[in-house]
Amino acid sequence: MSPDVPLLNDYKQDFLLKRFPQTVLGGPRLKLGYCAPPYIYVNQIVLFLMPWALGGTGTLLYQLDMLRDYAAAALSGGLMVFTAAVIQLTSVYAKSKSVVVKRMRTRDILAEEDQHEFTSCAGAETVKFLIPGKKYVANTVFHSVLSGLVCGLGTWYLLPNRVTLLYGSPGATAVLFVFGWITLCIGEYSLIVNTATETATFQTQDTYEITPLMRPLYIFFFVSVDLAHRFIVNIPALEQMNQILHILFVLLPFLWALGTLPPPDALLFWAVEQVLEFGLGGSSMSTHLRLLVMFIVSAGAPVVSYFIPSTIGVVLFMTGLGFLLSLNPSHLSVIFRHGVARHRVGSRREAFPGDPGPWFQWKKCLLFIAVLGMALLEAGLLHRYASFSQVSRSSAQSVVGYVLMALLSILWILRETQSIYIFGIFRNPFYPKDLHAVSVFFDKQNKLLKIGAVRWILLTLVSPLAMVAFLALDSSLHRLHSVSVSIGFTRAFRMVWQNTENALLETVVVSAVHMASNTDCWWNRDLDTGIRLLLIGILRDRLIQFTAKLQFAGTVLLALWTEKKQHRKTTTTLCVLNTVFAPFVLVIIIFSTLLSSPLLPLFTLPIFLVGFPRPVQSWPGAVGTAACVCTDTVFYHQMVPRLASALQTAMAAGSLGLLLPGSHYLGRFEDRLIWIMILECGYTYCCINVKGLELQETSCHTAEAQRVDEVFESAFEQERPQVCSLNEHLENVLTPCTVLPVKLYSDARNVLTGIIDSPENLKEFKDDLIKVLVWVLIQHCSKKPSTQENSHKTEDKAEASPVLPPASNSSPCPKSLEDSDSSHSDTVHDWSDGSIFDDEPAIKNKKEKLQFRDLPCTNLPIPGSVDSQNADDHSAGTGPKNDLYKTVMLGLPAIDKGQREDVAYIPLVEFSCPQSHLLSLPEEWRSNCTPRSKIMEMSPLFPEDWYQFVLRQSECFHSEEKSCVLEEIAKDKALKDFPGQLVRVYNGGLPWSGTLDWLSEKPELFQLVHKAFRYTLKLMVDKASLGPIEDFQELTNCLREYERDWYIGLVSEEQWKEAILEEKPCLFCLGYESSMGVYTSRVLMLQELSVHIGKLNAEAVRGQWANLSWELLYATNDDEERYSIQAHPLLLRNLTVQAADPPLGYPIFSSKPLPIHLC
Repeated sequence: MSPDVPLLNDYKQDFLLKRFPQTVLGGPRLKLGYCAPPYIYVNQIVLFLMPWALGGTGTLLYQLDMLRDYAAAALSGGLMVFTAAVIQLTSVYAKSKSVVVKRMRTRDILAEEDQHEFTSCAGAETVKFLIPGKKYVANTVFHSVLSGLVCGLGTWYLLPNRVTLLYGSPGATAVLFVFGWITLCIGEYSLIVNTATETATFQTQDTYEITPLMRPLYIFFFVSVDLAHRFIVNIPALEQMNQILHILFVLLPFLWALGTLPPPDALLFWAVEQVLEFGLGGSSMSTHLRLLVMFIVSAGAPVVSYFIPSTIGVVLFMTGLGFLLSLNPSHLSVIFRHGVARHRVGSRREAFPGDPGPWFQWKKCLLFIAVLGMALLEAGLLHRYASFSQVSRSSAQSVVGYVLMALLSILWILRETQSIYIFGIFRNPFYPKDLHAVSVFFDKQNKLLKIGAVRWILLTLVSPLAMVAFLALDSSLHRLHSVSVSIGFTRAFRMVWQNTENALLETVVVSAVHMASNTDCWWNRDLDTGIRLLLIGILRDRLIQFTAKLQFAGTVLLALWTEKKQHRKTTTTLCVLNTVFAPFVLVIIIFSTLLSSPLLPLFTLPIFLVGFPRPVQSWPGAVGTAACVCTDTVFYHQMVPRLASALQTAMAAGSLGLLLPGSHYLGRFEDRLIWIMILECGYTYCCINVKGLELQETSCHTAEAQRVDEVFESAFEQERPQVCSLNEHLENVLTPCTVLPVKLYSDARNVLTGIIDSPENLKEFKDDLIKVLVWVLIQHCSKKPSTQENSHKTEDKAEASPVLPPASNSSPCPKSLEDSDSSHSDTVHDWSDGSIFDDEPAIKNKKEKLQFRDLPCTNLPIPGSVDSQNADDHSAGTGPKNDLYKTVMLGLPAIDKGQREDVAYIPLVEFSCPQSHLLSLPEEWRSNCTPRSKIMEMSPLFPEDWYQFVLRQSECFHSEEKSCVLEEIAKDKALKDFPGQLVRVYNGGLPWSGTLDWLSEKPELFQLVHKAFRYTLKLMVDKASLGPIEDFQELTNCLREYERDWYIGLVSEEQWKEAILEEKPCLFCLGYESSMGVYTSRVLMLQELSVHIGKLNAEAVRGQWANLSWELLYATNDDEERYSIQAHPLLLRNLTVQAADPPLGYPIFSSKPLPIHLC
């Protein structure tokens, strides 16, 4: 990558310099990039200051004691509603009166594309430019009313007397009043006049005009705190919060411009996720609908528990409901549907998508019932026991606390032994050493997975029951009901099941602090155990985020300095500034951590900003609904079920580390890259999304893929690694975890130079093609559904009736161009001496006759002439039998009539053996016009010995009659000629001849011939690579293998995709490499491959995705060669951009939310 790659091109720089001031001011376009009349700027300034003028009127009347505070606010709000309505009606009127004028421009389109023609101060074009208006009438009314509320409440919020009471300083009051009204004007202008493009953009399109509501929403939040302080007195904390928010209120434009505050839709889902996870003990969900439903249900749990009168009833309710809410809702619905289906249809059961089987579902259901019963019984008994004595309760809880500490230590050790690195730093001495010996490696890994099974038992069964015992013994549950107890313990009892490992860590920390600290400490005195667990949970999550963000920031800064290809002219300056302002950078990281928002590196440089908080998925659309589908997508479709099965074992054993929603993993095998994201977690399940990245690798893709290979090779493929050696790629965002055996397609590509162009191979190809076609046709005939029925029917017939071609094929086909061209014909015919107008022209070579006993001597008429004999016969009512088989040359240019004598007729065929009908071809396949000379020439090419051998191998006869029937069929000469005719038609090299048309009209026959050709081509490649075929038996075995285990075709065919999805063992196709000018072959083999899995720094992914969203949606920097998409070996920048959801990213495959059952 060149160090001079621009961050933004010249046009985008000018565009951004015009857009950013508009964003800061909330919509006024004061920097247009072209000369505009002064009244354009004056009008915008007047509209911008209009709310201040209206609010100032109410403020002045209040300060003069002419109105009360609420009356002044109502007056200002009413005036603003009226003004907003006038503004919107003016916009509607201007739209109805404006006339679109088309101008032809040919120069400097980029600079002039946003120019406008202004005719007057109040002209239609001017109004449309200043006030674009709303798309929906409902929004016109709603936004006008909302603007009045904002202005009225803002006036009340910024009354000077009120501000002076908060701070007691006239100077502070003046500053807050002036800058506060600037904030209000910015919010009002964005709502009612012209909406600015926000730097915090979540949706790619604002379909329902949600963006104008963003700034008024935050104004309402600040005002609501002030209103609460007005009407709820004597709360010091509320007063302090109101003072702080008044200061932050004047900083809102700065936060809006930097994109720190989220838009309404992102704010909603982020807030619901945070409350659900930390306040209610749940998990982020795989879809927005599930998230909202789960939030509503979970929020009802502490409310119900608050009103339960009995303490033991509260404990049992929290335990049972926490267990049920931690299960996969989809799993419960599947079990319910199975029960309903079985009840309705009895023994017949409906198959559901993604259903692992009824026995597996009911086995899990029985496990859940048993675990829930044990938990309820344990919680009830221990809570009852703890009510007898305070001393016994405290000592018993301490004992359980020690047990939990031991369980945490054992589980941590067992989890770290399953992956290649301990803490991602030190090599695990118990992990298998070398991956080159694949079978030995997986044998050792399977032994390690047995230890993982012990971990699963401790984590899934023992630990939750132990934590339920710890909570049931707590003294806080015996006090009178309180909000803190209901919220804290509802969360605690659910976390036991929802995220057992994190709950175990939190419980151990709370227990250890309680044992080590003084009883009179505020931690033990003022907080109950549930609230302590809640605070420790938030602290744990933020510490993990802070560590990941700090590592990400260090990687960005380190890469800019150490990687030569990442150097820019500003590298030294940026590194010095980050060093000097390191405390400020640390504050940004801490603030980003507290908000649980991504750390945004601007243009992926060490210029860090706080991105706006967003859901864990980072994207607004539904998971798995969009992907850049191509021909390689089918490989990932086939891979997903196999990969899910392998991930199930690895996740249950702990090989992928701690499973948290928002975690990202990268899989690598051959030329494929798999991006895995955890969407939600629960008791014995997690839900993931699998994305497949492109296989046609670009230079940036290749550079990062090579670094990924290096990271995995250094971890798994060292011959003699040192014990507890360090991770050589510690600075990389990718940390290797484990290797999974997955049954996938290996992809091998070979150049066919020297094979497909070899004269010897081509000569053998011609002979093999006839043999393969004979075999294909016999196999087709022997597998017809009516084979056995026909065999019994023909035995009852005394005489074989002649085989007549159908009426549709009675019209003969014209000769091919090859036969009519003297340069390609083996026989040169003389012109006839007779007149072309003779009714019955003579046939010269009468000695050459077809060897069919039912073929009469028949003359060929001239095209368009009338056969007098036929006319008489038809008038008599008895047409000759051979009249159906005359060959008339129609549709081709006039040729010498003497050449037509060489055309053969399809005769009436009689089989000498009744069982020959078993292998007879369909009647419509037998009507073809082939030159007699060609028939005679190619008759010796028919492989009679191979034909008899294949016939003996046929399976269409019963074993008791096989020996006697085969001898009679082999002697039947009528059967041998039809495959020969098809071979001659196919082997003639017909470009657009009538014979090709005849073949194309029979799709089934055409497919068989095409199939035979492809089999022969594959056979030629195999013979050149593996050696010649020794005998007929080996050839038959080879063709049977093609039929059974291979699909031989083209990548672009639909059957190719179907064969991959059906997991055909082998696939073969032929291609042409235009850049090299060579023919290539591609072979796919279904086999067990080693898939390397590594864990990505989740904050590095979120940060780069946040920058991608800002660059494309706000700065519109869609340059394919931009700096932020170039290869970065440490950040894996190009791969991360690819893995983003479309339209910003371009994965070629994205799965629906995929549940992984961890049991």
